[in-house]
Amino acid sequence: MWTFLLPFAIAAASPVVVQQSPQQEVLGELEINGSSASKLHGRFLHITDIHLDPFYEPGTSPRKSCHRGKGAAGLLGAPGEGCDSPETLLNQTFDWIERNLRDEIDFIVWTGDSPRHDNDERHPRTEKQIEELNQAVVDKFLEVFGKKKDGGQYKPAIPIVPNIGNNDVMPHNIFEKGPNKWTRKLGKIWRPFIPEEQRHTFLQWGWFCTEVIPRKLAVVSLNTMYFYDSNAAVDGCASPSEPGYHHFEWLRVQLQLMRERGMKAILIGHVPPARSGKRRNWDESCWQKYTLWLHQYRDVVVGSMYGHMNLDHFIIQDSREVTIGEVPEEMPISRLDDDLNQTITVQSKFSYLSNLRKEWARLPSPPPGLKFGSNSEDLEGEKKKKKKKKKKKKNKKKQFLKKIGGPFAERYSVSLVSPSVLPRYYPTLRVFEYNITGLEHAVTWADSGPHVSMDSAWIQREADLSKKKPSGIPSPPSKSAPPGPAYSNQPLTLLNYVQYYANLTQIETGANQNDKPSAFEYDVEYHTHQDGIYHMRDLTMPSFFDLATRIAGNNPEVTYEHADVKKGKKKKKKKKKGSKDNKVWRAFLERAFVGFLNDDNLDGVE
Repeated sequence: MWTFLLPFAIAAASPVVVQQSPQQEVLGELEINGSSASKLHGRFLHITDIHLDPFYEPGTSPRKSCHRGKGAAGLLGAPGEGCDSPETLLNQTFDWIERNLRDEIDFIVWTGDSPRHDNDERHPRTEKQIEELNQAVVDKFLEVFGKKKDGGQYKPAIPIVPNIGNNDVMPHNIFEKGPNKWTRKLGKIWRPFIPEEQRHTFLQWGWFCTEVIPRKLAVVSLNTMYFYDSNAAVDGCASPSEPGYHHFEWLRVQLQLMRERGMKAILIGHVPPARSGKRRNWDESCWQKYTLWLHQYRDVVVGSMYGHMNLDHFIIQDSREVTIGEVPEEMPISRLDDDLNQTITVQSKFSYLSNLRKEWARLPSPPPGLKFGSNSEDLEGEKKKKKKKKKKKKNKKKQFLKKIGGPFAERYSVSLVSPSVLPRYYPTLRVFEYNITGLEHAVTWADSGPHVSMDSAWIQREADLSKKKPSGIPSPPSKSAPPGPAYSNQPLTLLNYVQYYANLTQIETGANQNDKPSAFEYDVEYHTHQDGIYHMRDLTMPSFFDLATRIAGNNPEVTYEHADVKKGKKKKKKKKKGSKDNKVWRAFLERAFVGFLNDDNLDGVE
């Protein structure tokens, strides 16, 4: 086995004083009656792209993967370079999670890529090494979130839902039709996290689902390797001979079954469904089905989240771009990916984000006076108001609502992309808050055990749905069904997230100036609701539609100041001469790179 070092202690020399942590100040306290172990907190953690590198050496050269030579590689990583994560960063990250989040969250979504990149010819990756690095991260999860059972082994105390990344296998990017050696290897390593009744599915295909709140909410771990356009071992999702085709048939059955059981679902994956101009991450046939499935099951899907791109942003899918059975006139011809060359990566990502902005500029514009989205009242409230406007304005409102799919923008869906623990810029973690109204007495995963089985009637129903010949288009919600949790705030709706980051530059500088280790902390970068620029009421589609149109606007009507959530202060940034006055676009751009790039880097990006 790979020999790992003991946790590297980075802490202040003075005695520890226990104070309220930043995330407690931001997230607030939840009053719990009875045992906290059996109550929901209404929060969960998203962690992605750790890229653990056992060869990392502080003081070495980033040009040599931070493995040798002399250079600026820090104790905790080399932000802005092409190096992977040292073990010290892994240990300090999980120590921080243990201190600050362990008893405050209900479950964890972990969207892949635990091993290092294959970026050093002197240290080529091996299958054994990849297994050991994956196991090392599993061990950290169980160390923090595990309970000992008979025999001294650990089992998770809360649901942890892993996901296959393109660097979790070898060769990277290549994942053959299952069952294969990597479904078997990862199935063994992730055994504590995969429900027993889902093990066969994972060993066969590499996907599975977990009921993180029994009979209420499931997390579906998609195997995006079968959608990934860089995976030369497969060919999209259109042909019944391809695993991608079977993936969507399995997903159709699961979402239909959840609809019938009155459950909701969160979808997670590693490679996001990014499309920008003529560039893409997924095969077009997979993107088409994904967008259609999200639209048809919009009453079931709470949200979807991804990693891989090391870039903080979101993606809007338009169901009117779905052309199942047709070939678009202009197919995307080049791939979006995470290039290890930092200069190329930043310029490429500038282009990607600018193209997203251009696409959002083409979204339908609300007529003047219509309140819509996160900074205003519900459109349902608008509908209940007395009709005092002129007929012309009423027609404009009606036309706008028709364009976006009604008052809840059901024409669209959104996919969230989180930046990484890997310090491509600065390490990050994301904590979501979700609506638990009416779920105060819900049976929790801890109460019911890690393996929740359906009764025989539902098992038979799943079998019947699986045998049913697919029509190509899943059934939509009932016409009488209310909008789903991704569109209207209700139980299980995502309310906000807090983006945490570790400013390694400041931490390392403090250590050097004091000639002693500096305290390691993840601080609040922004909070989607409390933040003075995004100021999102919740994470529903109308809120993201509103944010996207404000990001796209050349001169949006935004008067908010930048809010420093951690310190509770507001500060204004000086506007550079010649810069465009779009604070929302500028904030979106800064946050995409986790605040790592300075004004000179960002000026001129339109």
